[in-house]
Amino acid sequence: MSPAGHGVSVTADTNQHYDLDPEIFGQFLDPLRKYSSGLYESGSDTLELAQRNKLRFVAQRLGINGGERLLDIGCGWGSLILFMAQEYGCDTLGISPAPRQHEYIAAEAAARGVARQVQTRVGYFEEMDLPAGSRDAVTMLGSIVHMPDLDLVFRRARTVLRRGGSLYVSESCFRNAAARRAFDERAGTEFVRNDIFGWGSLRPLSELIAAAEDAGFSLTSVDDLTDQYRRTIEDWIANVDAAADRIDAHRPGLAAKLRHYLEVANAGWGYTTKHYALGCRKAR
Repeated sequence: MSPAGHGVSVTADTNQHYDLDPEIFGQFLDPLRKYSSGLYESGSDTLELAQRNKLRFVAQRLGINGGERLLDIGCGWGSLILFMAQEYGCDTLGISPAPRQHEYIAAEAAARGVARQVQTRVGYFEEMDLPAGSRDAVTMLGSIVHMPDLDLVFRRARTVLRRGGSLYVSESCFRNAAARRAFDERAGTEFVRNDIFGWGSLRPLSELIAAAEDAGFSLTSVDDLTDQYRRTIEDWIANVDAAADRIDAHRPGLAAKLRHYLEVANAGWGYTTKHYALGCRKAR
């Protein structure tokens, strides 16, 4: 995909996907509308259970015990901030450039009785003025792919964290630099970037680690969740097929386009792409 280093404004195009009608995502995601890998602990786990497992896994990696101040960058439909507010009593802030997501999250927070604990801001993390040391934990689940300047993002995340605070980043990555050179401009990659998201840059894990270390973070964990994401997408594809008529009622041909995107993503796992979770700590 496009190399990093462009201005932040290129990420505005990602709204073409994330600002679709929330009901479209409700047709193929789990009830929390979590749009990233689940965590299947048994062969019988449903998509809904796998996504709740994953959110508890994130809390564990962050060291969440209850009542922490958490920032979710690229909060999507609010699954993580709503869950952390309900299950752990966290004070949460979600950031996303897609206005429809904020309207949905506000309604869900009110319905779940956590409106005071769940706040959101429309815009880009790279451009926001957030108080230094104001958060105990920061998360980025599948969002850093849409951020051109890795160094800036990691530096700002570290600034927002208190000393001893934790960062969790999960992202799909090229499996190495050679795979990026070979597949960055292939038709499937171009389709996902241009026809689905508008902009994105898959990097090897080594680039994420280098940016985290250069920002001053200490690494605490690296988890390979590739097989978990493969199974998650298989469940999404099944849901798209089951709801194709309802999805196409929003926009003719959208179900086939979503299915093609998901198939392209699943075809690369273990061959050209991997999905990793990176844990970091602001140790000093």
